[in-house]
Amino acid sequence: MAGGEVAFVALGANLGDAPGTLRGARDSLARLGTLTGVSGLYRTAPVGGPPGQPDYLNAAVRLVTALEADALLAALHGIEREAGRIRRERWEARPLDLDLILYGREVLDTPELTLPHPRAWERAFVLAPLADLDPALTHLGSGETVASALARVGREGVTLAAPEW
Repeated sequence: MAGGEVAFVALGANLGDAPGTLRGARDSLARLGTLTGVSGLYRTAPVGGPPGQPDYLNAAVRLVTALEADALLAALHGIEREAGRIRRERWEARPLDLDLILYGREVLDTPELTLPHPRAWERAFVLAPLADLDPALTHLGSGETVASALARVGREGVTLAAPEW
């Protein structure tokens, strides 16, 4: 694609000023390329991890970037660190979580990065924001659309908090 590759990034936060952190992350992502879509902001129940976590705020963006997938992932981790994320326990509460869901038509399975994201099509908190951006977006392995996957997994525990943020 001229100007870069289309990437879909999921955003989540459930510690501190989650709305402010997500706005800052959105602005940081815009510096990595061109944001061509921003989903609504969703309030979601935590999935997995330690009990007693607060609800998450989740969103997704579509980004056209000249960065390669591994460089984009490194940039996402840098944005997380700037927001105060320290990786200790899987699925723990966090001030910011950025997941690379899709990067063009790339399929990867390395220790650092799996594309498409291995659990995205099973999680309503990822699928609902992606459906705002492109309900016809398809999983590169199964061919299932975001809309179909969201209908299959349901929207339980996922509510629209703000259509624009």
